[in-house]
Amino acid sequence: MGQVGFGQPDDGVIQMAYVVADLRAAIALWSRTLRIGPWFMLEHFSGEDPVYRGQPSRADVALAMSFAGHMNIELIQPHNDAPSVYREVIEQRGYGFHHFGVATWNFDAAVAQYEREGYALAFRAAVPSGGRVGYMDTTAVLPGFTELIELGGAFEEVFGRFYRASIGWDGKDPIRSFI
Repeated sequence: MGQVGFGQPDDGVIQMAYVVADLRAAIALWSRTLRIGPWFMLEHFSGEDPVYRGQPSRADVALAMSFAGHMNIELIQPHNDAPSVYREVIEQRGYGFHHFGVATWNFDAAVAQYEREGYALAFRAAVPSGGRVGYMDTTAVLPGFTELIELGGAFEEVFGRFYRASIGWDGKDPIRSFI
């Protein structure tokens, strides 16, 4: 077991994610109230080859990431009503906590292990950092999904840039480009 560049374990929880109704309003609130920032925003994200519960996904979301200490924080706003892991949570209990992000070097083995333990793969897609994500449906036993986040590719470069920007952040330029 090692660590990713921002100090979290490379086989443990590295992210907490929340679904929000208005991404820019949430960023302003989290920045002002919790002093978390800056936020790196992606206006539209659906993933590459996205699959939701066995079917191609049409979900489109805006997302933003920042850091609170060594923990990555992700805010997600759905743009449409397409079925998705995000809509599931909003429809079941409203906006708020959505998922834990767990790092893995061996994505396929991690998905298989969760499936052996009885958790369905609810959503999967390739992501801009070059890896893949898989949302395991742990909602029956945990307060949200568990997102498996594949390490490698440009993961360290992308997340490291977000982490370094958060250290000593002065509150200026709270929204920045993801890419």
